[in-house]
Amino acid sequence: MTTLRLKQGPAATRVLGVGSYQPERRVTNDELSKIMETTDQWIRDRVGIIERRFAEKDELLVDMAVTAGHNALADAGVEASEVDTVIVPNCTMPSPIPNAAAQVADRIGVKAAGAFDLNAACAGFCYGLGVASDLIRSGSAGKVLVIGAEKLTDVVDPVDRANAIIFADGAGAAVVGPSDEPGIGPVAWGSAGDLVDTIYMREHRFIYQEGQSVFRWATTQIAPIAFRALELAGLEPSDVDVLIPHQANLRIVEAIAKKLRAKGAREDMLVADDIRYSGNTSSASIPMALDHMRKAGTVKSGDVVLMVGFGAGLSYAGQVVICP
Repeated sequence: MTTLRLKQGPAATRVLGVGSYQPERRVTNDELSKIMETTDQWIRDRVGIIERRFAEKDELLVDMAVTAGHNALADAGVEASEVDTVIVPNCTMPSPIPNAAAQVADRIGVKAAGAFDLNAACAGFCYGLGVASDLIRSGSAGKVLVIGAEKLTDVVDPVDRANAIIFADGAGAAVVGPSDEPGIGPVAWGSAGDLVDTIYMREHRFIYQEGQSVFRWATTQIAPIAFRALELAGLEPSDVDVLIPHQANLRIVEAIAKKLRAKGAREDMLVADDIRYSGNTSSASIPMALDHMRKAGTVKSGDVVLMVGFGAGLSYAGQVVICP
């Protein structure tokens, strides 16, 4: 009988560094009010956004991913030659092929990389982080670059008040590598495929979401996923220093935080509110928020960070990460 040999990787992984990128163009609520029936106060009250960033027409998703990836490698002190796998969670590439990851890897200098895109929409980064960690622990990868990148302005009807006020562009990245101590907890993930009609591409062109249905689902179903991620990591809500939910809507973010505090999370737990100045950037929102909080000095190395993403599919995922 032939016996196959299997690789065995390290017992644990961690995030070695993070980075992000946002386009230069800032779009305020007042600017949007000139092209659709809305106001600054209406947008702030409804979703909590003050401004968002839009890429120029010739600035591509791949361009943003490359810059975020470079920034994450620099933060980690890792050379491109040390990375052997690149994962680009996204849901807004203009066409299914070629994928973003191979292009991004080549431009960053990661040659002959294992490279693939991952589409779990707004849960994409957490899915990608879970896959990266497991690839390393199985021995299939050494260091992995995970880059959530989106150009949502390509798939949003610019005069659709329900969606054009929310979505924006950007990229956020993390370098994942082996560790002596666990720095990334097990992923808690799943899907609610019976609700696919709540977020989809209308006429295969513009993103559409049933806002109230998504809001009700997220405010009731996502907190339990966060608790599950804590349970898998062997932690309690009181252990969490920083909560970073997907930046979909400030009211959803606040509702999730409230439920965690009701179950023992500390009052001084920091809660990401990057949506206020970045908008909803789908798979980019979680790593971008972490990078911004680190740069602002509100989050420090060693902090216990609880991440939870959710979006079209409906897909969801979360895990606990030790801040690099």
